[in-house]
Amino acid sequence: MVFTNVINPRSHVVRRDQYATTLVRKGASIGANATVVCGNEIGEFALIGAGAVITKPVKPYALVVGNPARQIGWVSEYGHRLSFDESMFAKCPETGQEYKLNNEQVVLIA
Repeated sequence: MVFTNVINPRSHVVRRDQYATTLVRKGASIGANATVVCGNEIGEFALIGAGAVITKPVKPYALVVGNPARQIGWVSEYGHRLSFDESMFAKCPETGQEYKLNNEQVVLIA
């Protein structure tokens, strides 16, 4: 994976005073050859697909892929794709943990 450190890098210009903070929250996974553009936050337990280019913040539990990366779903803390029912609840097939989707935010409820 690659992390950038300035928005507009130039090899002949020193911009150490312009480094941007990038946050990778607990449990997030970043696939091989993914690039994270500086200044973004990757939420808890998010899953970044191989080769993805992160150009904006990634929500907790989000599954993102592509260039530029786009969200295609949600994952559990164990990395399984979550399928939400009509009541906006989902269960991890491995652990049985339950998740709730509310206003485009996923939270672990059990």
